[in-house]
Amino acid sequence: MSTLTAAQRKRLRSLAHHLHPIVLIGKQGVTGTVIASVDVALEAHELIKIRFIEHKGTKKLLTAEIAEGTGSEIAGIIGHVAILYRRQEDPEKRHVDARAL
Repeated sequence: MSTLTAAQRKRLRSLAHHLHPIVLIGKQGVTGTVIASVDVALEAHELIKIRFIEHKGTKKLLTAEIAEGTGSEIAGIIGHVAILYRRQEDPEKRHVDARAL
C-alpha cells in the first residue's frame, strides 16, 4: 500500500471519530498476540482505533511497530489513541469508501 496523503489521513481520522478502540495496549506492551489481534481487527473493519493504557511515552514508536507488523498505515495519533487503516483486498468487504480517499 502506498503512503497516505495528508488529505487521506484527515479523511480517515474524521471517519474514525465515532469508532471505539478495539485493541488496548497494556502492561505487556506490543506482543505477537497484540499484532495478531490488530491484524484480525483490520481484516474485519479496515479502520480501527488502538488505545494506549500503558507505554504512553512510546506510543509513536509502538504504533509504527504495529503498522509495520500488520502492513497497515497510520492515519493519526490523537491523545493516547492511534488510528490505523489497511484497505480490504476484497471489494465486497470494504467498509471505507475508496472514493472518499
